[in-house]
Amino acid sequence: MTTTDGRLFGRGSWPEAQRIAAVLRKETVGGVLLLVGTVVALAWANSPWSSAYASLRDTTVGPSSVHLDLSLGTWAADGLLAIFFFVAGLELKREFVAGDLRDPRRAALPVAAAVGGMVVPGLIYVLVNLGSGDGALRGWAIPTATDIAFALAVLAVISTHLPSALRTFLLTLAVVDDLLAITIIAIFYTTALSAALLGLSLATIAVFGLLVQKRVRSPWLLLPLAVVAWALMHGSGVHATVAGVLLAFTVPVVRSSAAGGPDAGPGLAEHFEHRLRPLSAGVAVPVFAFFAAGVTVGGLSGLGNSLVDPVALGIGVALVAGKTVGITAATWLVARFTRAELDEDLHWWDVVGLALLGGIGFTVSLLIAELAFGAGSVRDEHAKVGVLVGTVTAAMLAAVVLRLRNRIYRRIAAAEQADADRDGVPDVYQQPSAES
Repeated sequence: MTTTDGRLFGRGSWPEAQRIAAVLRKETVGGVLLLVGTVVALAWANSPWSSAYASLRDTTVGPSSVHLDLSLGTWAADGLLAIFFFVAGLELKREFVAGDLRDPRRAALPVAAAVGGMVVPGLIYVLVNLGSGDGALRGWAIPTATDIAFALAVLAVISTHLPSALRTFLLTLAVVDDLLAITIIAIFYTTALSAALLGLSLATIAVFGLLVQKRVRSPWLLLPLAVVAWALMHGSGVHATVAGVLLAFTVPVVRSSAAGGPDAGPGLAEHFEHRLRPLSAGVAVPVFAFFAAGVTVGGLSGLGNSLVDPVALGIGVALVAGKTVGITAATWLVARFTRAELDEDLHWWDVVGLALLGGIGFTVSLLIAELAFGAGSVRDEHAKVGVLVGTVTAAMLAAVVLRLRNRIYRRIAAAEQADADRDGVPDVYQQPSAES
């Protein structure tokens, strides 16, 4: 981020660093669980018992009277991911209302990088698939998302001393990415729209917002309202996860002036985030990954056939090259037009490594693939292969770049720890350990 002294990725405030460190610990654990769910799904889907996996994924549960008799895979994509997007919405609102990003100069960089990291991959995918036909261009948004849990899991595995400002930037970039992705889903992947049901959903969300603004926190009242808003959104034709983001935006981040002003303390956003982030990172995302990542590859020959499809090829290239170019170029443009310079301890290779991490697109990419081509279709299977291959390639390249820079990171971490010791505060700028 751009600080008041005109430097990119300068150290943020102490309260923000403390909060980000706590968030990253939870997301890193969630990323490890996501990896476990993905590996189990891939192994099962490509084993002699693959039919059992497909049967489980396609098992239908729910009341048919209200058109909620959905498969387990759909429940994971539409239901559990609504929790994920609710938490992402809370995080984004908190950043821009009470976090360091309430300063427009700090907010400009991650927002610009997120936009660049979506536009360039989308353009690359379109260029690769211009002559493909068969609706291939519907998948243009698949490589535009960054999976924060997966990216942080990679960081945990390679044990890099990534500076706190860069870790904050990565988290914020991914959250803004999620907001842009849910906007794309709402606009471009809505088929038949029922204005009446959409209006009822928005009205229910408004009632939910009125209650939380009055600091009502009873789950017996708020949870049924949230479920009704979600069900009405699902029935309207707009993807149900949009309800999660809209509900989150109604939750106050700080107490209202009637309660004593912002200095009176945090609003309900912190309470909800504390309760729901473990559920999102530890259950919702890993379960979705388990049901969405079970692609039948068919050995090396099957993998090769999948990658020949321009859809898979476009996704893979867009995730690796598109994200890297888009995020790095956007960061350079911010530096160029604001005359800001990188923090003296950093190098542009740090930005490239971070941009490669941005190419780890998984959760939302898999969701958009299903929306674009239909769950279980041949194109959907090929698209998911492209997501998996692109994600793994981006993760490996990011690990190489960041490991090469690890010596520099270690020196920065030592300097930050020395500053923290001098100020008499605990070390939160260090990479969170597994024991934290």
